[in-house]
Amino acid sequence: MAIARCCVALLLLVVLVAAGSAAAAADQLRVDYYRETCPNVEAIVRDEMEKIIGAAPSLAGPLLRLHFHDCFVRGCDASVLLSSTAGNVAERDAKPNKSLRGFGSVERVKARLEAACPGTVSCADVLTLMARDAVVLARGPTWPVALGRRDGRVSAAGEAAASLPPADGDIATLLRIFAANDLDIKDLAVLSGAHTLGTAHCPSYAGRLYNFTGKNDADPSLDGEYAGRLRARCASATDESGMISEMDPGSYKTFDTSYYRHVAKRRGLFSSDASLLTDATTRDYVRRIATGKFDAEFFSDFGESMTKMGNVQVLTGEEGEIRKKCYVINS
Repeated sequence: MAIARCCVALLLLVVLVAAGSAAAAADQLRVDYYRETCPNVEAIVRDEMEKIIGAAPSLAGPLLRLHFHDCFVRGCDASVLLSSTAGNVAERDAKPNKSLRGFGSVERVKARLEAACPGTVSCADVLTLMARDAVVLARGPTWPVALGRRDGRVSAAGEAAASLPPADGDIATLLRIFAANDLDIKDLAVLSGAHTLGTAHCPSYAGRLYNFTGKNDADPSLDGEYAGRLRARCASATDESGMISEMDPGSYKTFDTSYYRHVAKRRGLFSSDASLLTDATTRDYVRRIATGKFDAEFFSDFGESMTKMGNVQVLTGEEGEIRKKCYVINS
């Protein structure tokens, strides 16, 4: 018994030390980090993003998603941007990341910054700023982004598969993954609102439509009429036709609160969306924002949760590197 208590105490100490180290790293980030070395960094990113989203408004969701998928694996270190090599399958080629888009847009912004401030701005900071600007340009909120992240040198597909919140995750699974990244239950409810932007292919949700309980039925947590519409797009649970569905039907290019109205009506596309109704805290948040009376509250909450997520396990100081190109580590 004494040994067990000792092990628990040691584990707690390790957790507290790790949390303290993460907080210390995040404290090194500053909004004016590039004031002397690249003073126009935010203006350059915004200028390119206006051109990118102006030409392809549907990219707002994918660029926001890139930032999410980066931060949940090894923290916000731009490891999701690295390409696979002959000896390593990188995160971007993991199954959950196969549908990621926007890599070319990131390289475009990074190239512009390299021309203005060579070897100065990290890809991790570029991705964080692009995610914020994607939301703003989709008519969503803005928030100050502290900078000073450095880029990681490791990217492994296996880590992505194990660390990302799954589309079919239940509330317990999602909370565990969020907690591992110092994000709480409110952050889960708030950041799920990012599903107001973007689309999804059939394999990510069609399992809810066919033979869900072995009786050729749909997920009972899914509104029947909505399930029928989705079946019209996905012929089977393994449909690989490339058909897509809007995550926020009728509003998938605009950052707003209509996602919560869909979830409240049991019309969330993913099982993870439906899971928000299975917990009292997340259910109350969904129903509150779904009324349409608290849009400003959600916008403020989203900025705060994005700031927390953007600080997850960041590399600072002499850690990592500043990549010249985001898809390959420096030689």
